[in-house]
Amino acid sequence: QVQFVESGGGLVQPGGSLTLSCEAPSDIGLISEWGWYRQTPGNQRELVARINRGHFTDTVDSVKGRFTISHDNNRRTTWLQMDNLKSEDTAVYYCKATTEFNNQYTHYWGQGTQVIVSA
Repeated sequence: QVQFVESGGGLVQPGGSLTLSCEAPSDIGLISEWGWYRQTPGNQRELVARINRGHFTDTVDSVKGRFTISHDNNRRTTWLQMDNLKSEDTAVYYCKATTEFNNQYTHYWGQGTQVIVSA
């Protein structure tokens, strides 16, 4: 089983900030894209932001201007900087690493980290 090192979640007040990080093991191969997703009870996991090896990013409208995704290829790590957090950002956040080999794509998920935004 692939083990990611995912951390940074916690309890924060509205308007506060958190930085999530996720490090992938080296044995999954070359990562072509990173993604951060979140999930609340009873709902499907939804995309928050993603970034490819060329640092092209895509962020959903609900977090634009507040969340920033980044990564370091050498450290095999992605971060999600979350600013001006709102109560509706409360969720379990998951990182996803996608590898590509001969046009075959494989997706690996982190174990998730809980973010609670509450006064």
